[in-house]
Parts: sequence; C-alpha cells; structure tokens
Amino acid sequence: MGTILDSIIERKKVEVEELRKSARDISEISSKPRSLLKALREANNVTIISEFKRASPSKGDINLSLDPAQQAKLYAQAGASAISVLTDEIGFKGSFTDLKKVREAVDLPILCKDFIVDQIQIDLARSAGADVILLIASALSQEKLAELYEYAYEKGLECLVEIHDETDLEKALHIKAEIIGINNRNLKSFEVNLGNTEKLGPLVKKAGALLISESGMKTRDDIIRAAAAGASGVLVGETFMTSVDLIETFQTFSVPVVKGHHED
Repeated sequence: MGTILDSIIERKKVEVEELRKSARDISEISSKPRSLLKALREANNVTIISEFKRASPSKGDINLSLDPAQQAKLYAQAGASAISVLTDEIGFKGSFTDLKKVREAVDLPILCKDFIVDQIQIDLARSAGADVILLIASALSQEKLAELYEYAYEKGLECLVEIHDETDLEKALHIKAEIIGINNRNLKSFEVNLGNTEKLGPLVKKAGALLISESGMKTRDDIIRAAAAGASGVLVGETFMTSVDLIETFQTFSVPVVKGHHED
C-alpha cells in the first residue's frame, strides 16, 4: 500500500503535466535573492522560519481566513528570519499567488514549500518571488535530487533539502547540500517525534551542513531540544498560524544557538 507521500507525489506528477500544457512564458524576475544561508550563518539565536499554512492533510483546516501579506508583515515584525509559504493547493490550500503576496509584503528570504518533482515548479517558485525551494530527499531519486538541486542554484535559488532518516541523509550529503532540514513528521504515518532531530542532528552537523528542524515546534522546550541537537534554525507553521499573540510566541521561542560541538 502506498504512503501519503507516495500519493502526493503521484498527484504532483499529474499537476506538472498540466503546468507544462498551460504555462506560458514564465517571467524571470531580476530582484536580488535574499539568502537563508547567510541568515543562518550570522544568527546568534535559533533562526525562526515562520510558515504560512492554511491547512494540512494531517490537521485539516488550520486557519483559512488569514491574509498572506498581512500575516507575513506580522511575522517580520515579530522577528522571523525567513518565511515559508505552502504552495500546494489540494493538500494545503496554498498557491503561488500566496507566495507572490508574501514577496510583495516583506523583504525576508522566502521558502517555497511544495512537493517539487520537476524544473517547471522551480521556475514558477522563482517567478513568484521565492529565494529558497524545498527538495524532499525521500520523494526523489538520487539522480533527480541532484538535477533539481543544480537547476535551482543555476537559477539563483538556495535549497533546503529535507530528510527523514539516514538513507535520506546519505542522499543529501551526496549532493553536498548546504542546508538540511530534518522533518520530525514521518511522511508515511504523519506522526511527529522531535527525537528524529536528536537522532539525525549530530550526523548533519558532523557533515558540516546547516541544520533546520521542521514540524512539531510547540513550546520553548522544543526549540531548546532542537538547538541542543545542532539546529541553527526551526521551521514553525501551525503554532504561529493559530497564535493569539505572535510577538509573545516569538519571544518565547527565542533561544541561543549552541555553538561548537554539543556535549551531553
């Protein structure tokens, strides 16, 4: 039986075929890219990538009424170092239009978060104003991951390569990924376990890549755990999308980066 990820990837392949038929000339944008890599390297505190996410397959609707530009401005004011925008329509009720609106509203690095399986999605992300794209190692063959990674960098974009286990980590290291995200959500069962960052984090740091912990960040303790495992950044969606006081939540999540090798 196929997993949730398998079914999403199959759907994406169909969507890509539709995009190919309908895509006119995708406009090239000339704005200078904003670097997530630079933000991660220079930060003293754990970098917060706040996510605009209306819904998800595991949670259903999270917050459908928020305006992307308004929310992005609030994130920037609260202290976000970057903003992630879900552009998958069917599973997450997102769109490239949301990304464009966020780009017009803020001057922070923007991550296009989607299930990218083809170069045309990278072109669309860039034309909508993304600076970074997500590549999910378990959704792509080694060859395809390398091809999309190189293509994104040729287009002036950075890549966040997402991993879930040691096999994915090998794939990410093979292409010398500079930013690696550990997803604490198992994309096969959709269960969340921060232990995944604690298990894989030291291996990522040993390899010299910058680490972002993704999913399941609900409390200050979660951020502290991620930092102790070597995370330079965290990606937070649902907690911010449902927060009644963003400034306060951000302040709670402000945790120093653990410099050097962490000794237990």
